[in-house]
Amino acid sequence: MTNNLKTVALLAFMSALVWWLGIALFQGSGGFYVGLVFAAGLNFFAYFFSAKMALAATKAKPVEEHELPQVYAIVRHLTEQTRMPMPGIYLIDSPQPNAFATGRNPRHAAVAVTSGIMQLLTNQELEGVLAHELAHVRNRDILISSIAAMLAAALSIFARMAFWFGGGRNSRDNPLSGIISLLALILAPIAAMLIRLAISRSREFQADRSGADITGQPVNLASALQKISGATARIPMNVNPAVSQLFIDDPLKAVNRRQSFSKLFSTHPPVEERIDRLWKQASGIS
Repeated sequence: MTNNLKTVALLAFMSALVWWLGIALFQGSGGFYVGLVFAAGLNFFAYFFSAKMALAATKAKPVEEHELPQVYAIVRHLTEQTRMPMPGIYLIDSPQPNAFATGRNPRHAAVAVTSGIMQLLTNQELEGVLAHELAHVRNRDILISSIAAMLAAALSIFARMAFWFGGGRNSRDNPLSGIISLLALILAPIAAMLIRLAISRSREFQADRSGADITGQPVNLASALQKISGATARIPMNVNPAVSQLFIDDPLKAVNRRQSFSKLFSTHPPVEERIDRLWKQASGIS
Protein backbone atom coordinates (compact mmCIF):
# COMPACT_ATOMS: atom_id res chain seq x y z
CA MET A 1 0.00 0.00 0.00
CA THR A 2 2.84 2.40 0.83
CA ASN A 3 4.40 1.93 -2.61
CA ASN A 4 1.05 2.48 -4.32
CA LEU A 5 0.45 5.67 -2.33
CA LYS A 6 3.93 6.87 -3.20
CA THR A 7 3.26 6.24 -6.90
CA VAL A 8 -0.04 8.16 -6.73
CA ALA A 9 1.65 11.04 -4.91
CA LEU A 10 4.47 11.24 -7.46
CA LEU A 11 2.05 11.16 -10.40
CA ALA A 12 -0.08 13.83 -8.72
CA PHE A 13 2.98 16.00 -8.14
CA MET A 14 4.08 15.61 -11.75
CA SER A 15 0.55 16.44 -12.92
CA ALA A 16 0.61 19.58 -10.77
CA LEU A 17 3.93 20.60 -12.32
CA VAL A 18 2.48 20.17 -15.82
CA TRP A 19 -0.60 22.21 -14.94
CA TRP A 20 1.39 24.95 -13.22
CA LEU A 21 3.89 25.24 -16.05
CA GLY A 22 1.16 25.37 -18.66
CA ILE A 23 -0.88 28.01 -16.82
CA ALA A 24 2.10 30.12 -15.72
CA LEU A 25 3.93 30.22 -19.04
CA PHE A 26 1.23 30.14 -21.70
CA GLN A 27 -1.64 32.06 -20.08
CA GLY A 28 -4.38 31.18 -22.51
CA SER A 29 -2.25 31.02 -25.63
CA GLY A 30 -3.26 27.42 -26.28
CA GLY A 31 0.27 26.08 -25.95
CA PHE A 32 -0.68 24.11 -22.83
CA TYR A 33 -3.31 22.11 -24.69
CA VAL A 34 -1.22 21.68 -27.83
CA GLY A 35 1.68 20.30 -25.82
CA LEU A 36 -0.58 18.04 -23.77
CA VAL A 37 -2.28 16.59 -26.85
CA PHE A 38 1.08 16.04 -28.53
CA ALA A 39 2.54 14.28 -25.48
CA ALA A 40 -0.61 12.19 -25.04
CA GLY A 41 -0.49 11.12 -28.69
CA LEU A 42 3.13 10.01 -28.44
CA ASN A 43 2.50 8.00 -25.31
CA PHE A 44 -0.78 6.55 -26.60
CA PHE A 45 1.31 5.02 -29.37
CA ALA A 46 3.98 3.91 -26.89
CA TYR A 47 1.35 2.32 -24.63
CA PHE A 48 -0.15 0.16 -27.36
CA PHE A 49 3.13 -0.78 -29.02
CA SER A 50 5.48 -0.79 -26.00
CA ALA A 51 5.51 -4.57 -25.74
CA LYS A 52 6.62 -5.06 -29.34
CA MET A 53 9.20 -2.30 -29.03
CA ALA A 54 10.62 -3.73 -25.79
CA LEU A 55 10.86 -7.25 -27.18
CA ALA A 56 12.53 -5.97 -30.35
CA ALA A 57 14.96 -3.78 -28.39
CA THR A 58 16.08 -6.72 -26.24
CA LYS A 59 16.19 -9.17 -29.17
CA ALA A 60 13.79 -11.47 -27.35
CA LYS A 61 12.52 -14.40 -29.40
CA PRO A 62 9.27 -16.30 -28.83
CA VAL A 63 9.74 -19.87 -27.69
CA GLU A 64 7.43 -22.85 -27.57
CA GLU A 65 6.81 -25.03 -24.56
CA HIS A 66 9.17 -27.81 -25.60
CA GLU A 67 12.01 -25.27 -25.74
CA LEU A 68 11.49 -23.87 -22.21
CA PRO A 69 9.31 -26.43 -20.40
CA GLN A 70 10.48 -25.27 -16.95
CA VAL A 71 9.42 -21.66 -17.54
CA TYR A 72 6.14 -22.67 -19.14
CA ALA A 73 5.29 -24.95 -16.21
CA ILE A 74 6.02 -22.27 -13.61
CA VAL A 75 4.19 -19.49 -15.45
CA ARG A 76 1.18 -21.72 -16.12
CA HIS A 77 0.99 -22.61 -12.43
CA LEU A 78 1.26 -18.94 -11.38
CA THR A 79 -1.30 -17.69 -13.90
CA GLU A 80 -3.78 -20.38 -12.89
CA GLN A 81 -3.23 -19.42 -9.26
CA THR A 82 -3.81 -15.72 -9.97
CA ARG A 83 -6.47 -16.30 -12.67
CA MET A 84 -4.41 -14.44 -15.25
CA PRO A 85 -4.20 -15.30 -18.95
CA MET A 86 -1.08 -17.13 -20.05
CA PRO A 87 1.42 -14.56 -21.39
CA GLY A 88 3.73 -15.07 -24.32
CA ILE A 89 7.08 -16.57 -23.33
CA TYR A 90 10.28 -15.17 -24.82
CA LEU A 91 13.98 -15.97 -24.57
CA ILE A 92 16.91 -13.56 -24.72
CA ASP A 93 20.20 -15.13 -25.73
CA SER A 94 22.44 -13.56 -23.09
CA PRO A 95 24.67 -15.04 -20.37
CA GLN A 96 23.53 -12.34 -17.95
CA PRO A 97 20.77 -13.65 -15.64
CA ASN A 98 17.78 -11.35 -15.98
CA ALA A 99 14.09 -11.20 -16.86
CA PHE A 100 11.34 -8.72 -17.64
CA ALA A 101 7.64 -8.52 -18.40
CA THR A 102 5.81 -6.16 -20.69
CA GLY A 103 2.31 -5.65 -22.03
CA ARG A 104 -0.40 -3.07 -21.46
CA ASN A 105 -2.66 -5.54 -19.61
CA PRO A 106 -2.79 -9.24 -18.66
CA ARG A 107 -4.35 -10.17 -22.01
CA HIS A 108 -1.50 -8.57 -23.94
CA ALA A 109 1.46 -9.60 -21.81
CA ALA A 110 4.83 -11.17 -22.45
CA VAL A 111 7.48 -12.53 -20.10
CA ALA A 112 11.08 -12.75 -21.25
CA VAL A 113 13.97 -14.55 -19.56
CA THR A 114 17.63 -14.71 -20.48
CA SER A 115 19.48 -17.94 -21.11
CA GLY A 116 21.75 -16.97 -18.22
CA ILE A 117 18.99 -16.96 -15.64
CA MET A 118 18.05 -20.51 -16.53
CA GLN A 119 21.54 -21.67 -15.62
CA LEU A 120 21.88 -19.74 -12.36
CA LEU A 121 18.66 -20.09 -10.39
CA THR A 122 16.96 -23.00 -8.71
CA ASN A 123 13.38 -23.83 -9.66
CA GLN A 124 12.08 -22.10 -6.52
CA GLU A 125 14.13 -18.96 -7.17
CA LEU A 126 13.00 -18.85 -10.79
CA GLU A 127 9.40 -19.09 -9.60
CA GLY A 128 10.00 -16.05 -7.39
CA VAL A 129 11.37 -14.07 -10.33
CA LEU A 130 8.53 -15.04 -12.67
CA ALA A 131 5.96 -14.17 -9.99
CA HIS A 132 7.61 -10.75 -9.69
CA GLU A 133 7.28 -10.24 -13.44
CA LEU A 134 3.65 -11.34 -13.52
CA ALA A 135 3.02 -8.93 -10.64
CA HIS A 136 4.18 -6.08 -12.88
CA VAL A 137 1.53 -7.08 -15.41
CA ARG A 138 -1.14 -7.59 -12.78
CA ASN A 139 -0.37 -4.22 -11.17
CA ARG A 140 -0.70 -2.44 -14.55
CA ASP A 141 2.81 -1.04 -14.22
CA ILE A 142 3.09 -0.51 -17.98
CA LEU A 143 0.05 1.77 -17.79
CA ILE A 144 1.55 3.64 -14.85
CA SER A 145 4.85 4.01 -16.69
CA SER A 146 3.02 5.30 -19.77
CA ILE A 147 1.19 7.93 -17.71
CA ALA A 148 4.46 9.00 -16.11
CA ALA A 149 6.11 9.15 -19.54
CA MET A 150 3.26 11.25 -20.92
CA LEU A 151 3.52 13.75 -18.08
CA ALA A 152 7.30 13.84 -18.35
CA ALA A 153 7.07 14.45 -22.09
CA ALA A 154 4.52 17.21 -21.52
CA LEU A 155 6.82 18.92 -19.01
CA SER A 156 9.74 18.82 -21.42
CA ILE A 157 7.62 20.03 -24.36
CA PHE A 158 6.13 22.87 -22.36
CA ALA A 159 9.55 23.97 -21.14
CA ARG A 160 10.87 24.15 -24.70
CA MET A 161 7.76 25.91 -25.99
CA ALA A 162 8.03 28.43 -23.17
CA PHE A 163 11.65 29.11 -23.99
CA TRP A 164 11.31 29.42 -27.77
CA PHE A 165 7.86 30.97 -28.03
CA GLY A 166 6.80 32.32 -24.68
CA GLY A 167 9.87 33.56 -22.85
CA GLY A 168 11.42 35.40 -25.77
CA ARG A 169 8.27 37.43 -26.45
CA ASN A 170 7.47 38.25 -22.84
CA SER A 171 11.05 39.04 -21.82
CA ARG A 172 10.96 42.29 -23.85
CA ASP A 173 8.44 43.70 -21.37
CA ASN A 174 9.46 41.63 -18.37
CA PRO A 175 13.05 40.34 -18.24
CA LEU A 176 12.10 38.10 -15.33
CA SER A 177 9.90 36.00 -17.61
CA GLY A 178 12.94 35.18 -19.75
CA ILE A 179 14.79 33.95 -16.67
CA ILE A 180 11.77 31.89 -15.62
CA SER A 181 11.56 30.34 -19.08
CA LEU A 182 15.26 29.45 -19.04
CA LEU A 183 14.95 27.88 -15.60
CA ALA A 184 11.87 25.96 -16.76
CA LEU A 185 13.77 24.67 -19.79
CA ILE A 186 16.55 23.36 -17.56
CA LEU A 187 14.71 22.22 -14.45
CA ALA A 188 11.43 20.79 -15.79
CA PRO A 189 13.01 17.89 -17.74
CA ILE A 190 15.28 17.08 -14.78
CA ALA A 191 12.32 17.07 -12.40
CA ALA A 192 10.35 14.87 -14.80
CA MET A 193 13.22 12.40 -15.10
CA LEU A 194 13.71 12.18 -11.32
CA ILE A 195 10.01 11.57 -10.75
CA ARG A 196 9.87 8.90 -13.46
CA LEU A 197 12.84 7.11 -11.91
CA ALA A 198 11.28 7.35 -8.45
CA ILE A 199 8.08 5.79 -9.81
CA SER A 200 10.13 3.02 -11.45
CA ARG A 201 11.84 2.22 -8.13
CA SER A 202 8.53 2.29 -6.29
CA ARG A 203 6.97 -0.16 -8.76
CA GLU A 204 9.90 -2.54 -8.33
CA PHE A 205 9.32 -2.61 -4.58
CA GLN A 206 5.62 -3.24 -5.18
CA ALA A 207 6.30 -6.04 -7.68
CA ASP A 208 8.68 -7.67 -5.17
CA ARG A 209 5.98 -7.62 -2.52
CA SER A 210 3.15 -8.70 -4.83
CA GLY A 211 5.23 -11.47 -6.39
CA ALA A 212 6.22 -12.77 -2.97
CA ASP A 213 2.55 -12.75 -1.96
CA ILE A 214 1.71 -14.88 -5.00
CA THR A 215 4.25 -17.59 -4.17
CA GLY A 216 4.08 -17.21 -0.41
CA GLN A 217 7.87 -17.49 -0.34
CA PRO A 218 9.55 -14.05 -0.16
CA VAL A 219 12.87 -15.68 0.74
CA ASN A 220 13.07 -17.41 -2.65
CA LEU A 221 12.86 -14.07 -4.46
CA ALA A 222 15.38 -12.57 -2.04
CA SER A 223 17.80 -15.40 -2.82
CA ALA A 224 17.24 -14.94 -6.56
CA LEU A 225 17.88 -11.20 -6.34
CA GLN A 226 21.12 -11.82 -4.46
CA LYS A 227 22.37 -14.14 -7.18
CA ILE A 228 21.15 -11.99 -10.05
CA SER A 229 22.63 -8.79 -8.63
CA GLY A 230 26.04 -10.36 -8.20
CA ALA A 231 26.02 -11.64 -11.77
CA THR A 232 24.70 -8.46 -13.42
CA ALA A 233 27.57 -6.55 -11.82
CA ARG A 234 30.05 -8.86 -13.57
CA ILE A 235 28.38 -9.89 -16.82
CA PRO A 236 27.52 -7.12 -19.30
CA MET A 237 24.42 -7.16 -21.44
CA ASN A 238 23.96 -5.44 -24.79
CA VAL A 239 20.62 -3.71 -24.31
CA ASN A 240 19.14 -0.32 -25.12
CA PRO A 241 19.20 1.89 -21.98
CA ALA A 242 15.63 2.96 -22.78
CA VAL A 243 14.32 -0.48 -21.75
CA SER A 244 16.72 -1.16 -18.87
CA GLN A 245 14.10 -0.26 -16.26
CA LEU A 246 11.91 -3.17 -17.40
CA PHE A 247 14.30 -5.80 -16.10
CA ILE A 248 14.20 -7.23 -12.60
CA ASP A 249 17.73 -5.90 -12.09
CA ASP A 250 19.64 -3.21 -13.95
CA PRO A 251 21.10 -4.96 -17.03
CA LEU A 252 23.64 -2.15 -17.47
CA LYS A 253 25.11 -2.51 -13.99
CA ALA A 254 28.32 -4.07 -15.30
CA VAL A 255 28.77 -1.20 -17.75
CA ASN A 256 28.02 1.52 -15.20
CA ARG A 257 29.64 -0.04 -12.14
CA ARG A 258 32.64 2.27 -12.27
CA GLN A 259 30.52 5.36 -12.56
CA SER A 260 29.17 7.10 -9.49
CA PHE A 261 25.39 7.47 -9.77
CA SER A 262 23.15 8.84 -7.08
CA LYS A 263 20.23 6.71 -5.97
CA LEU A 264 18.01 9.46 -7.39
CA PHE A 265 19.21 8.60 -10.90
CA SER A 266 18.79 4.84 -10.57
CA THR A 267 16.06 2.90 -12.36
CA HIS A 268 16.08 0.21 -9.64
CA PRO A 269 16.15 0.35 -5.84
CA PRO A 270 19.31 -0.91 -4.09
CA VAL A 271 19.17 -4.69 -4.12
CA GLU A 272 20.17 -4.77 -0.45
CA GLU A 273 17.05 -2.80 0.45
CA ARG A 274 14.87 -5.04 -1.70
CA ILE A 275 16.26 -8.15 -0.04
CA ASP A 276 15.84 -6.62 3.42
CA ARG A 277 12.19 -5.85 2.70
CA LEU A 278 11.57 -9.38 1.47
CA TRP A 279 13.11 -10.88 4.58
CA LYS A 280 10.92 -8.61 6.73
CA GLN A 281 7.91 -9.69 4.68
CA ALA A 282 8.81 -13.33 5.28
CA SER A 283 9.08 -12.64 9.01
CA GLY A 284 5.73 -10.84 9.09
CA ILE A 285 7.33 -7.54 10.07
CA SER A 286 5.97 -5.67 7.05
